[in-house]
Amino acid sequence: MAARVYLSLALFAAMPALAQVGANNTGAANGAQMQVPAPVSNEAYPTEVGSEVRSNYLHTGLVISTAYNDNVLAGTGSRPISDNSYSIWPTIALDQTTSRLHQTLTYRPGFTFYQRTRTLNEVDQNLALDFQYRLSPHVTASLQDSFRKSSNVFNQPYSLSGGAISGSAQSTLVPVVAPFADQLTNTANTELTYQFSRNGMIGASGIFTNLDYPNPSEVPGLYNSISRGGMAFYSHRLSQTQYVGATYQYLQIQGSSPGAQNNTQNEAGSETQTHTVFLFYSLYLTSNLSFSLSGGPQYLDLSQSPFSALRSWAPAATASIGWRGRRTNFAASYSHLVSGGGGLLGAFSSNSANALARWQLARTWTIGSAANYALTKNVSSFMVQSNPGGHIVSETFTVQHPISEHLNMELGYMRLHQSYSSIEVVANAPDSNREYISVSYQFTRPLGR
Repeated sequence: MAARVYLSLALFAAMPALAQVGANNTGAANGAQMQVPAPVSNEAYPTEVGSEVRSNYLHTGLVISTAYNDNVLAGTGSRPISDNSYSIWPTIALDQTTSRLHQTLTYRPGFTFYQRTRTLNEVDQNLALDFQYRLSPHVTASLQDSFRKSSNVFNQPYSLSGGAISGSAQSTLVPVVAPFADQLTNTANTELTYQFSRNGMIGASGIFTNLDYPNPSEVPGLYNSISRGGMAFYSHRLSQTQYVGATYQYLQIQGSSPGAQNNTQNEAGSETQTHTVFLFYSLYLTSNLSFSLSGGPQYLDLSQSPFSALRSWAPAATASIGWRGRRTNFAASYSHLVSGGGGLLGAFSSNSANALARWQLARTWTIGSAANYALTKNVSSFMVQSNPGGHIVSETFTVQHPISEHLNMELGYMRLHQSYSSIEVVANAPDSNREYISVSYQFTRPLGR
């Protein structure tokens, strides 16, 4: 896994010095610079509100949290088992911005202890890198990489617990989760864009994701997966507020049983390949409000031993919206795609929707809410009886209140419901409810101007 990360870094460093404009760039005063629309950008919609927005800083902090969960041993029996947990998360983050470079590096280990079920005690690792560099006045390259090791899905900073939302079809789908199972995930994205004229841009990107369950006994019915792919796009600016374009995307997803020696096809393995052509339209109603639509045909090539290969065509579509006000933030996305991985074996037609909102009620009070839904259906008639698919629903509600300049308190509620009758780890007790309270100490030191 680490070798693949280092390889992606090496490939990124070797990219030719072309040039473009950053995805977050709102455009120069003369209107010459183009934005990278959400359907082809690796970046997510921003989630900060009000005074939370900052750059050029060194941030350190410590979060102490206690939580109550009514189902910490999901899937191990017909009756849920509740428990209290106590967590400590140190954090260090570096954000540096210059005229040509913007880079952020965040490291967040975690230590969680359970009051009754001590076998669930865990040590988490979270490492994230976001690097954007303008190679010339018309070319920008970017790299994002995140690595996570955890045994508690509620501790992870992604969309299931109210994280960022992307408008790209390359975003990782979360169709099913094992809430308290050991798992390693790694996601890497690279992108290079070239604005070759005042209103024309081309670009290419690559993506790699890996999901690994180290302990197979914890995840009966779930599978490891490796995804690799790439995308090329053309974008044309119709006006200062409207963009149209076309994309081609290729994705290869290999699934295998946890504990297998490799992820090649075997008795319990699959390989899914998809080719997707999208036409997209993005509208920037204001500098803080944008809307995007994309759609087109998708070709599927599925190989799953011992069944015959499956090849088919299907329509695919995505939609997203992002709005950022002085005190309010909202983002939502929808996708209809054929994909695989995320714990499932084979290929599944999915309909997924995500939304989040944050509102700064007053200078010292901020509330947030997030909701996620994914419905999957097996595209293989040979496998539909043994694993027809299912759905997942999650909701999150948070309240934040700063106690002092460096001290902050947060209260939250999370609910997770999954319906997969064929997956043992979630079928017996599919619901989890979690309430928590956390206190954090943060120290931020500005870097430069």
